[in-house]
Amino acid sequence: MVANWLGNKCFKVVHQKNLVYNTCWEDPRIDRQALSLGPDDSVLVITSAGCNALDYALQSPRSVHAVDMNPLQNALLELKCASIRTLKYQDFFDVFGRGYHADWQSLYHNHVRSSLTEDVRSIWDRRLDFFDGTSRRKSFYFRGTSGLFAWLVNGYLKRPAGLKEAIAELLKAESVDQQREIYQERDINRLLWSKPLRWALRRDTTLAMLGVPRSQRNQLDQCYPGGIGGFIQDRIEAVFKTLPLRDNYFWRVYLTGSYTPECCPEYLKEENFETLKGGLVDRVQTHTNTVEGFLTEHDQPISRFVLLDHMDWLYDRYPELLASEWQSILNRATSDARVLWRSAALAVDFVNPLMLQHEGSQVQLGDLLHYHDELATSLHARDRVHTYGSFYIADLFGRMAGETDATTESAGVAA
Repeated sequence: MVANWLGNKCFKVVHQKNLVYNTCWEDPRIDRQALSLGPDDSVLVITSAGCNALDYALQSPRSVHAVDMNPLQNALLELKCASIRTLKYQDFFDVFGRGYHADWQSLYHNHVRSSLTEDVRSIWDRRLDFFDGTSRRKSFYFRGTSGLFAWLVNGYLKRPAGLKEAIAELLKAESVDQQREIYQERDINRLLWSKPLRWALRRDTTLAMLGVPRSQRNQLDQCYPGGIGGFIQDRIEAVFKTLPLRDNYFWRVYLTGSYTPECCPEYLKEENFETLKGGLVDRVQTHTNTVEGFLTEHDQPISRFVLLDHMDWLYDRYPELLASEWQSILNRATSDARVLWRSAALAVDFVNPLMLQHEGSQVQLGDLLHYHDELATSLHARDRVHTYGSFYIADLFGRMAGETDATTESAGVAA
C-alpha cells in the first residue's frame, strides 16, 4: 500500500504543470492500417505530443480531435500546427526535426506567435529555450520529463568505453542481420545493462518521468518474469536485434536527440509538410479535457477512437470513471466506430466486463465489441516502439458493414 501511494505521488508530482511527452511513443504506421481512415471519419486521439494527430490528418479524414488533460501537451501540438502554417520547411525541420534552431526566438516572435491563442502564447513565451539550443540540454527532445531521462541516458551511453560508438553503428546498419552482428560483436548487452541502469529502471521516479504510472508497473511486476525491469530490457534488446532500425525514428530520437530527413515522423517529411500546410493541418483541433468531458460536450459523432494506454491508469485509480468514459464513447460513436488501445499488460481483462446502458438495457461492453485479434497481433509484432505489452483493435456494435476478416486484415496502407 505504501509503495503504491508513493508511486502514485511521484507520478502526480512529475505530471503536474510539466510537459511530459516531447514525442509520441505509439507507432502510427500500424495505427494507419488498423484505423483504415476515410474522408468521412472523425478521429478522437489522446494528444500526447501531437505527432500522431498530424499523421492521421495526412490520411484526409473529416476531422482529428486531439484531447488531453495536460494543457502543455495540447500547447505543443498547437505550436506545431502554427509553425506548419507560418514557417518554411527547412526552418520547421530544424525546430522539430533537429530539435533546435539558432534563430528560434526571432522565428517565434516574428512568425509563429501571432498564430497562437493567448493561453498557448503564455506557455511558450516562458519556454523559448526549449528550441533555441542555448541550454545544456540543447535539443528539444531532451526537454520535458521524458526528455530529461533521455538526456540522462545519453550521458550514460558515453561512460562505458565503446557503447556510444556501438549504438551509432547500430543506427547506421542496413539490415537486421547487420544489427544483430553488431550487437553481438560489440557486446552491447554487457555494456548497456549495468547494475545502475537496471536499478534506475525499477525506481518509481524514473518511471514517472517516462510517463509510466504505478498501475502499469504493477501489471508487469505481476505477470512478466523479471518484472518491469526485465520487460524493458527484453523489449529494447528485441528492438536492436529483430526490428529494422533504419526507419525506427522513435529510438533514433531517443538515443541521439534528433531525427534525420530520412528517419522521422511523417509530418516532418517535406512533401507531407506541404500537404499539411495546404489545408490538412486545419482539420486538427485540440481540446484540454478528459475523453469523457470532450465527448459529453461535443455534439458530432466520432468514428475512430485512439485511446493509447490511459485505461491502465484509469482502471487502477478510478475504475468507475472507466465505465462512464466507455459510456460516453458508446453514446457518441457512429455505427461503424472502431477503437484502438494499448496496454502495459500482456492481456487486458477489465474492458469486456464493464456494464453499460445500450438501447434501454444494461449490457456488458464485451458483447458490443468485435475484436480483430489476428490483425492486432500481426501489427503489434511490427510495432517499432515495441514497449507495450498488448495492442487491441475493436469495432463497436460488431463487425463493420460488409467487412470480413480477410478484408479487415488487409485494411489500411502501410507507409
